[in-house]
Amino acid sequence: MTENKSDKLWGGRFELDTDALTDQYNASISFDKRLYREDIAGSKAHAIMLAKQNIISPEDRDLIVNGLVEIEQEITQGTFIFSPEREDIHLNIEAALTERIGEAGGRLHTARSRNDQVATDIRLFVRDACDSVITSLRTLRSVLLNLAEEEAATVMPGYTHLQRAQPILFSHHLQAYEAMFARDTERFVQTRSRTNQSPLGTGALAGVSYAVDRASSADLLGFDGIIENSIDAVSDRDFIFDFHSASALSMIHISRLAEELILWASAEFGFLNLDERFSTGSSIMPQKKNPDLAELARGKSARTIGNMVQIMTLLKGQPLAYNKDMQEDKESLFDSVDTVVDTLNIMVAMLPSCSFNREHMKTAAEANFALATDYADYLTKKNVPFREAHSAVGSMVSFCERENKTLAELTLEELKNIHPEFDEGALEITIEYSLNARAATGGTAPQTVENARKAAQTRLNEEAAQE
Repeated sequence: MTENKSDKLWGGRFELDTDALTDQYNASISFDKRLYREDIAGSKAHAIMLAKQNIISPEDRDLIVNGLVEIEQEITQGTFIFSPEREDIHLNIEAALTERIGEAGGRLHTARSRNDQVATDIRLFVRDACDSVITSLRTLRSVLLNLAEEEAATVMPGYTHLQRAQPILFSHHLQAYEAMFARDTERFVQTRSRTNQSPLGTGALAGVSYAVDRASSADLLGFDGIIENSIDAVSDRDFIFDFHSASALSMIHISRLAEELILWASAEFGFLNLDERFSTGSSIMPQKKNPDLAELARGKSARTIGNMVQIMTLLKGQPLAYNKDMQEDKESLFDSVDTVVDTLNIMVAMLPSCSFNREHMKTAAEANFALATDYADYLTKKNVPFREAHSAVGSMVSFCERENKTLAELTLEELKNIHPEFDEGALEITIEYSLNARAATGGTAPQTVENARKAAQTRLNEEAAQE
């Protein structure tokens, strides 16, 4: 009989050692060692369940659990030596355990495959990542609502097409971002819920031939339930796409906010002064104070969008059930987790440090005929058809441009020449008039905005209380 030369844990049917290039290309330990906590937690739960079902002895269970505790401590302390020859985090831990406790370590993999093992690990990781992102999103929303309260009286120009459109409250603008991040929070909560189902105990793809109690190990790991179909359990990575999708959209929202901070900090806008702690300078132009953190936040959205496309492309051609392609699901996931959490933390720290040029913002809100719509509405409320009112006010703007006047500088006679329904009341159209007029739900009237802020704060408090 030919001697078995393979020293791999899976190498029983192999007679030759794998090529060094195969080992290098096949190994994932360089990045999946990040899953050591999840892998050890899953192994502990599996060992406890096996003993409960009398598949292994209580003595073997204790040896396994204690050995895993020791290995986890060493990895955390940085003294554990990972071996690329052992391919991945699962085989590194299992081999180290067997070296320490003998044949009891070899019983840990009873009624389990690396396929359901890695599926369990990655679900535990994504679940915890969702928790981290949800916490950071809620903190950012709190920062935005606090800033909205502080800037409740600050007026700014609202924009469409990046052209000054109508005056709005700055707090109203900030609360629009809070609404975006509230939806992002909801998406991550939903992702967490779909993630939190246990694949453990389904084996390679067909289930296992032991009387396992999958619900028991799922409960030990804090899962909400088990995945019923064994093939789906080991092959599903929808939850990773869900995380990437939620991450990409959240980063798009951050990018939009970052873009506005960058614009507002420019001399052309002059709405915002950046704190020096969250700015950088130029190596050649000593006067510069650059919004690099906001620019990086805007730029890093591209990473999460790319990672979402990567997982979609990875999954689209795979037949059921498990394929080695799935090893490629981790690096992009780790990158998205780090990118989203780090960026949220930057925004949380940076936003409260900003100072806003309130007078300049109000002046900008009055410029460029921003109250034109209010004049049109004034006529409409006097039973003038809106299209007629719109046309009249358009003529009024053209007249002001020719005469180098603002709307506020028009006399009653000039207003009546534009349209006979204008009267003394039109002389009272101001920014305050414009803001107060928009009191319908969702509008920018001060009391309406304040009511919306309080409602958003209540929702946020309720979310936190339900955790």
